[in-house]
Amino acid sequence: MTASDDLPVRDELRGQSPYGAPQLDVPVRLNTNENPYPLPEELVARIAERVTEAARGLNRYPDRDAVELRTRLAAYLTRTGGHPVNTDGVWAANGSNEVLQQLLQAFGGPGRTALGFEPSYSMHALIARGTGTGWLSGPREEDFTIDVEAARRAIARHRPHVVFVCSPNNPTGTAVAGETVAALYDAAQKAARGRGALVVVDEAYGEFSHRPSLLPLLAGRPNLAVSRTMSKAFGAAGLRLGYLAADPAVVDAVQLVRLPYHLSAVTQATALAALEHTDTLLGYVEELKAERDRIVRELRAAGCEVTDSDANFVQFGRFTGEGGAHAVWQALLEHGVLVRDNGVPGWLRVTAGTPEENDAFLDAVRAVMKEKKP
Repeated sequence: MTASDDLPVRDELRGQSPYGAPQLDVPVRLNTNENPYPLPEELVARIAERVTEAARGLNRYPDRDAVELRTRLAAYLTRTGGHPVNTDGVWAANGSNEVLQQLLQAFGGPGRTALGFEPSYSMHALIARGTGTGWLSGPREEDFTIDVEAARRAIARHRPHVVFVCSPNNPTGTAVAGETVAALYDAAQKAARGRGALVVVDEAYGEFSHRPSLLPLLAGRPNLAVSRTMSKAFGAAGLRLGYLAADPAVVDAVQLVRLPYHLSAVTQATALAALEHTDTLLGYVEELKAERDRIVRELRAAGCEVTDSDANFVQFGRFTGEGGAHAVWQALLEHGVLVRDNGVPGWLRVTAGTPEENDAFLDAVRAVMKEKKP
C-alpha cells in the first residue's frame, strides 16, 4: 500500500503528521476549545432565512470581496475593540487558519522565516511549513510569559520576516500586554530586511480576555495585523469564518494570494446572521468567563498548579509522577472526560464547558488526584 512518503512530496513534509485533536465518543469532551452553547433558536431561524435567500443565487459566484460581511465585521470591531476599523482594513476567510495561511503566503514563503514564542498555537508552525516558510521558536519564561529583552535578542539575531504573538496564548491562556507587543513590533522593524517585518497578533480568544483588545496598536503600525475568529466567542466553530484587521495595504497584499471566490455565499450569509445577534452571543461569553474562573479556583483547591487564563480554557498541572501529564490525561478519559494533552511537559488543557460539564471534569480531577497522587 502506497504511503504519502512514497510520493514525490516536498522533503519538509515527509514523516509529518496532520494537525488534529482526538475525537473520542465520551460523555464530556473539553479538548478543542469549542463554545459549549448551541446557537439560540432565533439565530438558527435567521440563518435559515439568510441562507435561503443566498440559495436562490447559487448559480452565480458569491461576492468575491465579501464587502457586506467585511463592513459588518468592521462595525463589530469598532464597537467592541476600542479602535475604529473601516471596511478596507478588514479581511475574511474560511477560519482564522486560512487568514494566517494567506498572510504567510503574502509575507512569508521560501527563503523567508517566521518566529513565534512557544509553547503557542501549533498551527502557526504548521502553516509556516505548509507555505515553505522557515519556522523559528522564540523563548518564553517559566510562567509562560514573554521576556521582552530575550524576545528582542531573538528577533535581532534571526531577523524574521513574520513574527507571531498569540494573545490570549494557546495553550497557556496567558494574555500579552500591549506594551510588550509594541516593543516586539519595534524590534522586528529595526531588525528587518528591506521594507520591514509583519507582526501578527492572534486574538482568536480575545473576547474572553480581561484585558482590552490589542486593536488600538494598529494606529501608526502598517506592518501589524490582528486576526480573529467566529469559532469561539460566536459559538460558530462549524461555520469556519476568520478575519483580520490591519492597514488597508495588508488587506490588498492578502488579496494577491487569496483564491477567487474563496468565501461561499452560504458562509457569508451565515456569518452576517450571526453578527445580527452579537449581544446575545457575547452574553454566553460572560457565562464562560465566570465558569473558567471557577475552574481555576477549584483546580487550585484540588492541589493543581494553574496558569492564569484569559481564554475559554485553562492549563493545569504540573504532573511529574509516573507517566507524567499523559497518564493523568488517560485517567481522566477513563472517568469519561476528554481534555487536551498538547505535549507541554507536565501540563494539560481543559476547555470551559457548561456548568454540568465542568462539574464532571472537576469531580474527575479530584478522583484522579486521590487515586494517583500525580
